[in-house]
Amino acid sequence: MIKRIVSIAVSLLILTVIYWKIDFQGLLQVFQQCDLVWMVISLGMVVPITLVTAWRLQQLMPRETGKRNTLPFGEANRLILVASVLNMVLPSKMGDIAKAYFMQQRGHLSGSLAFSMVVFEKACDMLSLLLWCVFGLMLYPQKDGLFWVMTVSVGIGLGLGGLLLGSRTFADFFFDFGRMVAPKKMRQKLDVLSGSWKEMHEYFWRDRQQLIKITLTSIFIWFLHLLQIWFFILALNAWTPFLTNLALSPLAILAGLLPLTFAGVGTRDAALIWLYQPYFNAQTAAALGVLCTSRYLMPAIGGLPFLSQYLGTIRRVGLSPKSRRTP
Repeated sequence: MIKRIVSIAVSLLILTVIYWKIDFQGLLQVFQQCDLVWMVISLGMVVPITLVTAWRLQQLMPRETGKRNTLPFGEANRLILVASVLNMVLPSKMGDIAKAYFMQQRGHLSGSLAFSMVVFEKACDMLSLLLWCVFGLMLYPQKDGLFWVMTVSVGIGLGLGGLLLGSRTFADFFFDFGRMVAPKKMRQKLDVLSGSWKEMHEYFWRDRQQLIKITLTSIFIWFLHLLQIWFFILALNAWTPFLTNLALSPLAILAGLLPLTFAGVGTRDAALIWLYQPYFNAQTAAALGVLCTSRYLMPAIGGLPFLSQYLGTIRRVGLSPKSRRTP
């Protein structure tokens, strides 16, 4: 709770500095002069992104010969939306962990496999984001020394993530090394994650065709995310080449993932102002930051009507010590 309060305070402090520097009236003027058609289209992108993400969640479920998928499409959508709500209030994207718990308690999967599936889903998301970022950075025309450093750093992150996902031997080495250097209180979490990672490898690498389908779907989902941000730019009557946006917007999203602020608010906004300064002014970039925050807020609002039924599941089952130990 204290960490959450601190993160909110840091976000508010950064936003206060940003809006004081750029003139808040100028920010309002950007929204007053926006293109309403593009604004509706860009905000509406939340719907197909959520639907495709829910379809991917369906495809991740185990399949038995001659049986239908055990997770209905509507249920998958509700799980995505409820996880979005919880991600807004819980630290470290714990809403996705809660999603695994809901799938377990509602009889869709065993606890360990549900956690493994969520780990795989988030790993695919991160690698897809890094892939588009590397692609965009390689084509970005204005690379200075700092951008080359970022290009190499993101490329290394993509390579390490690919090895973790694709090589059981490298994954074992990575977690063993992590347990050696991590603080004592982190070792138990690494043990749980290592076990889930092994189960994930055993489960998902059995069906290469299914693995390719999930991978390509994840790449497409993140293409839609980045396309939505480009649509935001058009809605603000600004311009950035689309390939340039593929380089810059993932960097801003990665800045928002730093565990410093509430839901990335503040760090993501500051990154957008700095990264897009060659293409439009700070007021427009700050407005883009508000719209990027709406990408997380809108699914969370959409998930509020379903939240009570999932929290009711927790109350009915009860979080016993045994259930708390189940990932």
